[in-house]
Amino acid sequence: MIKTLFMGRKTVARKCLSWLLKDNRFDIKGILTDNDLSTSPVASLAYKENIPIYSYDKALELASKGEFEFGISVLYWRKLKGPLIFKNTKYGCINFHPAILPDYKGFGGYNIAILEQLKKWGSSCHYVDETIDTGPIINVDLFSIDPLIETAKSLESKTLKVMESQFIRIIKNIRKIDGKLKSYPNIGGKYISRKEMELMKEITDADDPEIKSRAFFFPPYLGAYVKIKEKKMTVITQTILKELAKND
Repeated sequence: MIKTLFMGRKTVARKCLSWLLKDNRFDIKGILTDNDLSTSPVASLAYKENIPIYSYDKALELASKGEFEFGISVLYWRKLKGPLIFKNTKYGCINFHPAILPDYKGFGGYNIAILEQLKKWGSSCHYVDETIDTGPIINVDLFSIDPLIETAKSLESKTLKVMESQFIRIIKNIRKIDGKLKSYPNIGGKYISRKEMELMKEITDADDPEIKSRAFFFPPYLGAYVKIKEKKMTVITQTILKELAKND
């Protein structure tokens, strides 16, 4: 059995972990997640299945002692470093990134896809190296989108469905060859930091309010905004309100 450290958050990570637990080739030795949140989907499954949930530092310590030989990250939120990269193991560490690599690294992928009026979006799987989203690419699953209709929230939903299917296929391939998969260099693209993403939310005179509102519509978080008496007020266009009413 492959001694595995699973790292992830959100419902898609729980679904991936649930599928992985049914495959007796993988021995889930520990979990890294946002277990401090009472609503953490991954943490609740780990508790149910009696899988240890570790702090980041504890996982680092155990990885350095060889307690794991394979790392899987599904939307895990912290930068992995040192032993958690599993650089010298047979299986390495893979990460599932909700954007097209090598073009879109870091944060704000859904927002950029809409702002730049892209016709295609995707989910990427890559090996983890010392920096964020720069390791060799294993696979990119593309799908069509309409940026005039999508919001950041709807695009996330579509991307994570693709990611779930991609996860199952990638894991089956790793199981089949019992080692690292073929990959190619992750060169170029641009990295957006969380701070840069937050700065992009402000609506200026040069912006199209409709497009920007869609690009940052992701409740309950602050969306595209204008400042009124130094207070940030989220802008939701009439088109989005009508769509919400249809789905109510």
